[in-house]
Amino acid sequence: MKIHIMCDMEGVSGIVTWGRVGTGKPMYDEGRRLYTEEINAAVRGALRAGAEEIVVIDGHNAGGDNRYNSLLPELLHPACEWVAHHPWTRYTELLETGADACLMVGYHARAHTPDGVLSHTITSVKWHNLWFNGELVGEIAVNAALCGHYGCPVLLMTGDVAVCREAKALLGEELTTVAVKKGLSRYSARQIPPLRARDMIEEGAYQALQDLDAVAPYRPASPVTITAQITKSEMVEDFRGRPGLELDYDTLKVHSRADDWKTAWDQIWHWEV
Repeated sequence: MKIHIMCDMEGVSGIVTWGRVGTGKPMYDEGRRLYTEEINAAVRGALRAGAEEIVVIDGHNAGGDNRYNSLLPELLHPACEWVAHHPWTRYTELLETGADACLMVGYHARAHTPDGVLSHTITSVKWHNLWFNGELVGEIAVNAALCGHYGCPVLLMTGDVAVCREAKALLGEELTTVAVKKGLSRYSARQIPPLRARDMIEEGAYQALQDLDAVAPYRPASPVTITAQITKSEMVEDFRGRPGLELDYDTLKVHSRADDWKTAWDQIWHWEV
C-alpha cells in the first residue's frame, strides 16, 4: 500500500498565531516540532494499517529557505520519505505511479471562515477567494483535486473543527476526520494537548486506511472553470498574458478554463508562484 501524506502547519494542535508558522518568527521552531510530530503520528497509523511506502509532502510556505521546508528532518519517522522545498502541488510522482490513498494532516479552513484558525486560501496577500465550477473552495479542495486527477482518494483530514466540517461537505460524510482544536476566532482555539492529539491522529490514520474505497476520488466536473479573486488590482497584472486565462478587472477575478482540472490549475497556478 502506497500512502501520500500532504501536510500543512496551521491546523496543528498548539498553533493559533502566525508567530509559530513563519520563518524568523519567535515561536517558529516550536511550531516546526509540533508540526513534525503530528506527521509522525499519521505515519505510525499508516504503518499499522500495512503501508509499505509513505511519502510526506511538506505543503507549508513559511517563506525564504523554509518555503515548503518546515519539517524537522532529525525528528521525522524513519519509515517515511519526504518532499521538501518543492513548488506546491507539483510533486506528483507517487500519484502517477498509483498511490492508494492520501492523508491530509494539519490543514486550515478556507478564507473568511469565522471559526477557522488562521483561515486563508493560498495566501493572505494575493488570493482572496477561489472557486471550482462556481463552488467556493479552499486549499483542501486544491489538494484533493490534484489527488483525484490521478484517481487517488483523500481518506483522512486533520486540523480544526472548521476544516473537518469543510472537508466532509466537499468529500462526503464517510471521510475520517480528526479535529485537534476548535476555533474560537481566527487567532484563538480550545485545543487538545499535542500528546493526545497525536494519538488521535495515529488512530485516525489507521482507521481511515481500513477501507480504501470509503471516499471517492474528488474530481470537479469537466470542463472545468477555476476562478480566483485577487486581493489588489495591481496583482491582477501577474496573470496577464498567460494562456487560458480571462481577466475581469471589474471584479478582480481571474478565470481559468480547460477540459480537465489539472490543465486549468496549471494555467492559473504558475510554477514559480
